[in-house]
Amino acid sequence: MAIQWWQILLLSLYAGYQILDELQFYSSISSPVFAGFFAGLVMGDLKTGLLIGGAMQLTILGVGTFGGSSRIDANSGTVLATAFSVSLGWDPEQAIATIAVPVAALMIQMDILGRFTNTYFAHRIDAHVENFNYKGIERNYLAGAIPWSLSRMLPVFLALAFGGELVESVVAILNGDLKWLGDGLSVAGAVLPAVGFAILLRYLPVKKHFPYLALGFVITALLTTVFGNIQFLGGSVATVVEEFSGIFNGLPMLGIAIIGFALAAISYKNNIGGPVAPQGASQASVEGEIEDDEI
Repeated sequence: MAIQWWQILLLSLYAGYQILDELQFYSSISSPVFAGFFAGLVMGDLKTGLLIGGAMQLTILGVGTFGGSSRIDANSGTVLATAFSVSLGWDPEQAIATIAVPVAALMIQMDILGRFTNTYFAHRIDAHVENFNYKGIERNYLAGAIPWSLSRMLPVFLALAFGGELVESVVAILNGDLKWLGDGLSVAGAVLPAVGFAILLRYLPVKKHFPYLALGFVITALLTTVFGNIQFLGGSVATVVEEFSGIFNGLPMLGIAIIGFALAAISYKNNIGGPVAPQGASQASVEGEIEDDEI
């Protein structure tokens, strides 16, 4: 299925807007999971979009920026991976490892270019400040959004409009002579969310709250086993006894979230009234783990 012109237009416009949302509005529209949702909605395969977007969201779970530093653009990678995965019937895990992650890493250069070109408007604003030209300040402030948007919009547009044949040839190779490599990329794409969790745990005070981490893991594993067995038994009985009917739902994520909230509330109450660390000081272990909740 070829990508239609209106799909290219919508995805390109979203790519240009999402960076502005990330810089100004701070809504969930600029998150990879929403990028996957929107791309899947536009391409007509919401499930694939959510799978790729959710995987990329977990991959960058512990990735952040400080000051003017750049980070990988998981949103653009999610949009392109979803579009090509749906249009070419590609396995989502392969699309994540082959398109989403490399594109997200390459977009760092476009982020740097967007920041660099934006300094032109910053210097013009400085000149208008000296002359008390408030209209000029507002005009150049708004114009600064143009290089930011183009730094995401143009690469996504060019890739969707002219990169289809290249991606199609790569898919044919990975599913043909290099199928072993394609299978390996699928495994790598499935493992990437675990990398995001590992990065996040690296910055969390795991040693300080290790009992809660272990308890949460055990509760989740036990409930998953119990609910899974109940579903299996219910399905087996339903195939034997025709009169038997019932609804056997899986493990509700809301229940897991409530358990996590309860453990967090217990930890918070236990820490109230404890010693307060000096302002600006952070305690780090020998291995470099951050003991405080803030860096």
